[in-house]
Amino acid sequence: MKTTDWFSEWFNTPYYHILYKHRNDADAQFFMRNITQFLALPKSSHIADLPCGKGRHSVYLNSLGYQVTGGDLSENSILHAKQFENDSLQFEVWDMRTPLENKYDAVFNLFTSFGYFEDDNEDITILKSIKNGLKENGVFVLDFLNVEKVKANLVKEETKTVDRIDFHINREIKNGFILKHIKFTADEKTYAFTEQVKFLTLDKMKGYFDVVGLQVKNIFGDYALNDFDPASSDRLILVAE
Repeated sequence: MKTTDWFSEWFNTPYYHILYKHRNDADAQFFMRNITQFLALPKSSHIADLPCGKGRHSVYLNSLGYQVTGGDLSENSILHAKQFENDSLQFEVWDMRTPLENKYDAVFNLFTSFGYFEDDNEDITILKSIKNGLKENGVFVLDFLNVEKVKANLVKEETKTVDRIDFHINREIKNGFILKHIKFTADEKTYAFTEQVKFLTLDKMKGYFDVVGLQVKNIFGDYALNDFDPASSDRLILVAE
């Protein structure tokens, strides 16, 4: 029986961060500026960034004047993020399935950090925890991929070379999941990891939100906050209370 979730192991390796080192910070910052302006979040707001990875969204949100708490299951990521801490920016190791201890003005779940689990109930548990961690009139932002566009444009095989490591990537959609199989050799050892994200359409996501009493207020399809179009949008962004 597998005792470790795929993400606990993979996200905690240095190779995960090597493969994704070229993620676009300008995109992330553009989205954070747009969404905080759209929500008209006062600078006194306390935002939870969950999971926060190495803290790129948290650090930028904090630079905009917000108090931010970032949480992530990866000890390596939190260790890296802690160098950026200050009086209004904290990071901690945090499994998003455990109840939130504090109440927040906003909780952000960014960059497809949802739908990791086989059992729907685990995803619903996360949403329940987030709902309970919102202050009255608090807002939840979920930034997910648009599964319909992913399906229509699936790149089944590719090789990415980063820091002289050849990452061989195979993608498939199987048993309700988008699977990304990653194989590579580094430090004279061969590794294989599989990322899996549930194939969550807008309707299925709304169903989850309904179960926990989160009311969807807005649906966007990209970081410029244009309307969501299942055929063409890059993202599925939900704003709920």
